[in-house]
Amino acid sequence: MNGETVYCVYIISNERDTVLYVGMTDDLNRRAYEHREHLIKGFSDRYNCEKLVWFEGHPSRESAFIRERQMKKWKRAWKDRLIDESNPHRVDLAETLL
Repeated sequence: MNGETVYCVYIISNERDTVLYVGMTDDLNRRAYEHREHLIKGFSDRYNCEKLVWFEGHPSRESAFIRERQMKKWKRAWKDRLIDESNPHRVDLAETLL
């Protein structure tokens, strides 16, 4: 990708899809690994959020940050609808990343 940083907003879930966590990163592969291995202590670790179910790229840190903050305020149903549009079976998208 020409060495450019791509910022991502993402949603991870626990195995039973009962908990969703919205986050932002500049390295989605690394961040997915950190969540899966419980290297990040806090909400995602406490609720076993390991499965990457949705993400989108952003051209700047600022736009990703704004989107993350916006989505953290969303109702659960809105996040579910967003996920279901692109990943209705809620497969772990981290397995598809290079």
